[in-house]
Amino acid sequence: MRDGTLITTGIVGAVIAALCCATPVLAIAFGALGLTAWLAKADYIVMPALILCVGLAAFGIYRQQRHRSRA
Repeated sequence: MRDGTLITTGIVGAVIAALCCATPVLAIAFGALGLTAWLAKADYIVMPALILCVGLAAFGIYRQQRHRSRA
């Protein structure tokens, strides 16, 4: 996978996961729909996804910097 693709994928995933971490917004939206029981376990899925995506972006940036220093 190319470095630019890793960085883009990581950043997009991190932004999506960070938006999902806005639990007050989720609580209001799910409460309006009657789905607040689903919100109880949301952090068990969203936080690891956020950590994985930030790590993926950091790995892509590391590889890009390493490639530039060799050239």
